[in-house]
Amino acid sequence: MTHTQLDAASASAGSIYWKRNLAVSLIGSFTTIVAMTLLLPFLPLYVEELGVPDHAAIVQWSGIAYGATFLAAALVAPLWGRLGDIYGRKLMLVRASLGMTVAISLMGMAGNVWQLVALRLFVGLAGGYASGSMVLVATQTPKDRSAWALGVLSSGIMAGNLVGPLIGGALPPVIGIRGTFLAAGGMIFLAFLATILLIKEEKSPARKQAAKASGGWKAISDKRPVVAMLATGLLLMFANMSIEPIVTVYVTQIVPVATEVTMISGLVMSAAALGSILSASWLGRLADRIGHWPVIAGALAVAGLLLIPQAFVTSSWQLIVLRFLMGAALGGLLPCIAAVIRHSVPDSAAGSILGLSISSQYVGQVAGPVLGGFVGGHIGMRAVFLGTAVLLVAGAAYAWMVRPRTTEAGSGSAARAAADQLDA
Repeated sequence: MTHTQLDAASASAGSIYWKRNLAVSLIGSFTTIVAMTLLLPFLPLYVEELGVPDHAAIVQWSGIAYGATFLAAALVAPLWGRLGDIYGRKLMLVRASLGMTVAISLMGMAGNVWQLVALRLFVGLAGGYASGSMVLVATQTPKDRSAWALGVLSSGIMAGNLVGPLIGGALPPVIGIRGTFLAAGGMIFLAFLATILLIKEEKSPARKQAAKASGGWKAISDKRPVVAMLATGLLLMFANMSIEPIVTVYVTQIVPVATEVTMISGLVMSAAALGSILSASWLGRLADRIGHWPVIAGALAVAGLLLIPQAFVTSSWQLIVLRFLMGAALGGLLPCIAAVIRHSVPDSAAGSILGLSISSQYVGQVAGPVLGGFVGGHIGMRAVFLGTAVLLVAGAAYAWMVRPRTTEAGSGSAARAAADQLDA
C-alpha cells in the first residue's frame, strides 16, 4: 500500500487510545478555558491596579489586553497545526499547557500594563490547548464517531467559557487578583501533567514524511469542502459575536426596570452558550448518522430564521428563549466543521488545515463585534439581527451547494473497506 492508502485506512480506524485521549482532552480543555476566561470580571480592576488611572484608558487597555490573545492565536494556529502533523499532536498539547502555565502565572506578577499585554500576547502565541485538542481528537477518533467526539469536546470548551467568569468573580475577594492568576496557572499545570502522563499517540513515520513533503494545502485534491468549512467557521463566530456589543443597549429598550438590565443581559449572553453546550454532542451524533452537510446547512438556516423574531421581541423572556434556541441550533457546527475537514484532507495535512480553520474562527470573533457595533450604532439594532440572519441563510445555501455529491456513508464504507483490506 502507498503512504496515502495507509494514511486513509488508519484514519478510518482511529487510535486504540481515542477514548482515553478524548477524556483527557475534554478535562484539559475545560480547565485551560476556565483559566483563560476567569480574568474577564476583574480585568479592568487589574489594569487600574497596574497604574492606569483614567477611566477611558482603563477601558481601552482592557480591550487591548483581552484581544491580544486572540490576535496572536489567529496568526500562529496554522503553524502549530502543521508542526503537529510533523512532530505529533500530543507534543503540541504539552507545549501549549506548559506555555500557558508560565504565562498566566506571570500575569499575577506583572508590574505594569505593558507587561500584562505582552503576557496576553504570549498566551496566544504559545497556548492553544483547546484548539490542539480538537486536532488530536479529530485525527485519532474513528471517522464514524468523529462528530460525536468533537461535539463532546466542544461542550467542554463552551462550559469552560461559562464557568470561567463565574470563578473569576468569586476568587479575587478571597485570594486577591494576583493570587487568582497563580491559582489559574496551577490548574493548567495539572492539565500539563495529565497530558504528559495519560495521552497516548502512536508514532506515524509515513504521516511525518507526507506532512513534510505536502505543505498542507497542496495535499488536498478537492478544496471546495475545505473552503466552505473555513467560511462556515468564520460565519459561526461572526453570528455569535455580532450581537454582543448591542445586547445591553437592546435589553434596555425592552426591560422597564433599570436595575434588572445587567442581570437580563447576562442571561441573554449565557442562553446561547447553554443551548450550544446541551446540543453539541447530540447534533454531532446525528451528523455521524445522517451526514455532516445536512446538519451544517440545516443549523445555519434554522439559526438565521431564529434571528428574525429576535429583532422584534417585546419582552426579555422572548429574547432569552430565542437566543437559547439559536445556540442549540449552532451547537453542532464546530464539531461538524472539524469532522468535514478531517474527512476531506489526508491525515498528514489535517493539523495544518484545522489550524487554518481555527484562525478563520478568530477572524469572525474579531469582525463580529466590530461590524455589529458599527451597524447597530449607525443603522439600528434591528439591522444587526436581520443582516446576520441574511448571512446565515446565505451560508446555509452555499454549504448545501458545495457539498460533495457522493454520500458520506459511502465514503465511510470505502474507508472501512480499506482498513479491512489492510488488516487482512
